[in-house]
Amino acid sequence: MSSSNLKTFTLSNGDVFPSIGYGTYKVAGASIEDIVADAIRAGYRLIDGAALYGNEVEVGRGIAKSGVPREQLKVTSKVPPEAKHYDDVIAAANKTLEDLGLDYLDLYLVHWPANATVHPDQWNELNMDTWAAMIELYRQKKVRAIGVSNFKIHHLEPLMKTDVKPMVNQIEFHPGYTQPEIVDYCIEHDIVVEAWSPLGRTRVLQLPLLEEIAKETGKTTAQICIRYALQKHVLPLPKSSHYERMKANLDVFDFSLTPEQMEAIDSLPETGYSGLDPDTNPVG
Repeated sequence: MSSSNLKTFTLSNGDVFPSIGYGTYKVAGASIEDIVADAIRAGYRLIDGAALYGNEVEVGRGIAKSGVPREQLKVTSKVPPEAKHYDDVIAAANKTLEDLGLDYLDLYLVHWPANATVHPDQWNELNMDTWAAMIELYRQKKVRAIGVSNFKIHHLEPLMKTDVKPMVNQIEFHPGYTQPEIVDYCIEHDIVVEAWSPLGRTRVLQLPLLEEIAKETGKTTAQICIRYALQKHVLPLPKSSHYERMKANLDVFDFSLTPEQMEAIDSLPETGYSGLDPDTNPVG
């Protein structure tokens, strides 16, 4: 990541990603296609999606409708949780490419790890089988970078011994839920951390501390959340269906949070946590 402007993150394979992406999970509105096109027109160049979201056809149409050349965009998808075997992962990737109308993905992630709650005797074996398929897709250049999502350290460690290590780990991260242990591990091992739900939920945006900092900086609480992620070396993936909010969520490079403000946010009690634990999630 560029330390001077926080505007890019560099993956371990040398690929450079924009430092803020647009999330497409449960994007609501009259037309997902139009919303995605609007996001790209608003300035987003990293579009984060997943097969699980059930909207990849519409997302692909939005990408095409935006008019922005494909090579200027970074498009992410994720392996559906039910695809845990090698052949299933390959098939899922091909379906995602077909649904999106693309020849390649810039980033493909394992959406959820197999866990010991659902697969007590073979969770690691399943994760390794999935990862072998991810490496094959990377070598075939159907995907330009590979990583994981919602992986804890014990899920990650076996993958770190393979020929191609995860380049990204996308996790829940926002004020009130920052997972410092896994963030520190990823940064130490040159894995870019992406934040899903970087704004938390309504109760996070309404926290008095964030409202106070927003007033001090002349920014919104959403902008404070995004800037906070960036200063923690985490790539946020906010979402909004409203064009002006889309633009506002990108407008975070003209101010910095002070060390005191960062420390205060670090000290918030747990707030806005989704409750989705990778070790017990039933899709694992």
